[in-house]
Amino acid sequence: MDTEAVRSFVRAAELGQLRHAADELGVTQQAVSKRIAALERELDVRLFTRTARGVELTLDGQAFLPHARSIVTGVDRAVGAIRPGSRALRIDVLGLRSAQAVVLHDYWRSHPETDLDVVTLKGNDPRTAVTAVRAGDIDASFRSVTDPAALPPDVRMIHAFDSPLELLVGPKHPLAAARTVTPSRLRRHRIWVPGIAPHSEWADFYDQLATDFDLRVDAAGPNFGNEVLLDVLADSADVATLVGSRDRYIWPTHHDLRRIPIVNPTIAYPLSLILPRANPHPGLRAIIDHFASLAPLPETTWRPSWAPAPHPGGGPRRGAADLEGVRRPPPTPS
Repeated sequence: MDTEAVRSFVRAAELGQLRHAADELGVTQQAVSKRIAALERELDVRLFTRTARGVELTLDGQAFLPHARSIVTGVDRAVGAIRPGSRALRIDVLGLRSAQAVVLHDYWRSHPETDLDVVTLKGNDPRTAVTAVRAGDIDASFRSVTDPAALPPDVRMIHAFDSPLELLVGPKHPLAAARTVTPSRLRRHRIWVPGIAPHSEWADFYDQLATDFDLRVDAAGPNFGNEVLLDVLADSADVATLVGSRDRYIWPTHHDLRRIPIVNPTIAYPLSLILPRANPHPGLRAIIDHFASLAPLPETTWRPSWAPAPHPGGGPRRGAADLEGVRRPPPTPS
């Protein structure tokens, strides 16, 4: 069924004249008449009778009108759900307690009028996110492709912000009383990060981190979730893990876990944003600007080799090329 013919029928029924319907739809009166005639042939009924004042619905037209309105509404909603600027901005994060989600939440609290949809894609391979961005299933993804040359030409990756890491230990751990730790102090200790997925960006991150600082990063065992990991840390005298300073973790008070900043150098996990090269969602611009306002990290910060180089202030590089093609949203009517 031609949905534009259904739309023409609805507007003609509501306005009572084909000419008025045509003016509103931006077509000729003849076009509206032909659409309705074709619809009547398809339904094998008469929908209107002509009068001196315009058109009136037949009994069949009256029966069809509420259903026709539903069709038009459904089509409008379907189109709005996929058209950038007219639907919610959909951004993929690695987890709803991750630094990415926390920073997005901070932005949304300051801009509650933003129509934002935060999702979490299944799978650890960043190529899954690239495919979803290309298909229009999401507008952007907080994933990193450690070899940018592998990105397809219609997708690009920009540096969003850096997430400094902290050591997380239980009260029995030898470093539990430390206010800060340096990477060199971690060399003797087991850093347990269970379930590091092969080919994931964090697998590349931990491989390079362990190599550069001679650390013992243990990925042994299945990942049973954060709750189990926190239980193990609470009871252990020799197990530690690494967490992002903005990541949200919740544990019982009696666990008495300690989050200890890593300094000299700070260890940062670089967070990137994958988005379409052409016609990105206009809502992305303000969020990218928000990333640029985050406090910079020290110049001594360590990042993996595949991370974008920071500018002298310590934060991510913010050039015009980073934001090229990311349109500013239209001004909100006052």
